[in-house]
Amino acid sequence: MAAVNKVLVIGGGFSGMATAIKMRSHGIQVDLVEIDPEWCELGAGISINGASMRALESLGLYQQVVEQGCVTDGVAIHLAHGPLIMELPTPSPVGSSVGGSGGIFRPTLARIMSTATLESGVNVRLGCTYTDIQQTESGAVVTFADGSTHDYDLVVGADGVHSKIRKEFFPEVADPEYIGQGVWRAIMPRTAEINRVTMWMGDHLKLGVNPVSDTHMYMFITEDRPTKEHIDKETWPQIFAGLMEHFPNPIIKALIPHALKEEANIDYRPLANLLVKTPWNKGRLVMIGDTVAATTPHLASGAGIGIESGIVLADELAANDDVQVALDKFHDRRWDRCRMVVENSARLCHIEIHGGDKGEHSKIMGQSLIALSQPI
Repeated sequence: MAAVNKVLVIGGGFSGMATAIKMRSHGIQVDLVEIDPEWCELGAGISINGASMRALESLGLYQQVVEQGCVTDGVAIHLAHGPLIMELPTPSPVGSSVGGSGGIFRPTLARIMSTATLESGVNVRLGCTYTDIQQTESGAVVTFADGSTHDYDLVVGADGVHSKIRKEFFPEVADPEYIGQGVWRAIMPRTAEINRVTMWMGDHLKLGVNPVSDTHMYMFITEDRPTKEHIDKETWPQIFAGLMEHFPNPIIKALIPHALKEEANIDYRPLANLLVKTPWNKGRLVMIGDTVAATTPHLASGAGIGIESGIVLADELAANDDVQVALDKFHDRRWDRCRMVVENSARLCHIEIHGGDKGEHSKIMGQSLIALSQPI
């Protein structure tokens, strides 16, 4: 018998949706509230490593990713002026035959998961959030912005890196810390030569491309910025094109004019990370995903570890009849893995900012991918 019968998930991002879908597969009733009335995941593309593919397979969504995204093999890392430093293999993760690497448009993955959330029978309420959570010995009474009140056995906080829930229930946790680097992303037409994740390592700049469909790829550039500053959105295309100029590869050079077009959909975000020590619950409220383990994108695992956490939480609640036992097992299974992703991503960022050893950078990437391929 499952430890819970009815659960509230606050936040309709990747980790919240994964939690809801997996809980429904175990027969648990789920309400999900998402403050965005459009339930719209913005952004360009998203890289999906093998571990994340395996997690999506667990949710029954892998084939849709294959059909609507792009599954590739291997990662090539070059110096900025061209020479190949290393080729990292991306074999299938342990216990699965899914692809080891790939990419998809971020809004496309969001649509796949939101459709699956609704089809699984989750009661989704958009444009809605909570105003009060009162815990009891056996659950929580939640009041919502529309004035309604409902009882739940467990509340799952998946409201992102700037979590309202974390600020309210874990006030001792410091805000996410800017890490000294920003990431630019853009949609680019896919050239015939790009058939896998490919990166060029410059001084204080890294550029990468990843196929996300038969016709498109997404390009990302990480750039050192010592202080977090506002950058006028109107200037983003020109800045992005200027950063591309630092990489003499003819494929990149030929794409510079495209960066100035509206369809490039350029996006800039300053990078920060966050790692909250376990336990991630207080009573019958537990946090997952970016609320407790927000990472920079250096291992392409931010969304992936959040999706994994939702799966593991649902599985442990279904396998145990005691809520605290289930939560303890959840923490045991997630802490080391989430910590590794956040800390190793931060280390990669540090090497890039300080012009460190590119060989060490490649080694950390390789070791991290091997660790991620292990069972969750």
